[in-house]
Amino acid sequence: MRDNEILNLGSIQQQVIIFGGPYGNLQATQAMRKVANELNVSPAHTICNGDCIAYCAQPAETVALIQEWGVPVIMGNCEESLAEGRNDCGCGFEDGSSCSVLAETWYPYCNSQLPDGDKLWMGGLPKNIEFTMCDRRFYLFHGGVTTINRFVYASSPATLKQHELELSGADVVVGGHSGLPFGEELPGGYWLNSGVIGMPANDGTQDGWYLLLTPGETEIRCEWRRLEYDVKSARIAMQNAGLSNGYCTALESGLWPSMDTLPEVECNQQGRVLSIQSMSI
Repeated sequence: MRDNEILNLGSIQQQVIIFGGPYGNLQATQAMRKVANELNVSPAHTICNGDCIAYCAQPAETVALIQEWGVPVIMGNCEESLAEGRNDCGCGFEDGSSCSVLAETWYPYCNSQLPDGDKLWMGGLPKNIEFTMCDRRFYLFHGGVTTINRFVYASSPATLKQHELELSGADVVVGGHSGLPFGEELPGGYWLNSGVIGMPANDGTQDGWYLLLTPGETEIRCEWRRLEYDVKSARIAMQNAGLSNGYCTALESGLWPSMDTLPEVECNQQGRVLSIQSMSI
């Protein structure tokens, strides 16, 4: 295990924001910081669970903002790939899939835009973050406990989630990567997905999503919230960068340009406005 494999934030008894997938969307990241400031959530308790860069047009600017903000960041597959000089994003897309084809454009663009110092920073990020809240142990990662690019959805088998939960040794695990927020109670604890801020949730709206944890005396309120931001400026930036692709269109339409990597249940939910109930754990 690397020295920086796990970052322990200790015991936290204040609100925590968890967000994923800035994806080089500077405008969404700026909006997320504004929300954190309005909620008075400190940078130390505002956690990004990976993929600071990906589909959108301002990777270097987004990384610079995140670094200046000073929030804890988990290594995503995009950070891992760029830090190691790989030729692809390591997202786990099947060859020939729409996502794989689209990555042939945005990944080289991100690679060319990021200075070596940013890639070095990415290589030093922890793969996991842990903390306790209300005597519950939280274990955060990008995709899964054992695999950085594991896709886990609401429809994924509960047995898979339970197995990964047991491997973590935690009461609550929080992932990202799949881009779709959800929460599920399991026999041994809870699996939460924060959602992402840099792309919509394939529900026909332009909003990103983040997760807000609020500790009480004995329970923790888990609340998924929409994030509104300047979509027009994000789209213009992509167009000016020569990234007028399906992801650029998705920022406005709220619909993903690829469906061939999604399970059937999530495919059938495309365009349905997402509504997630908060839960207490």
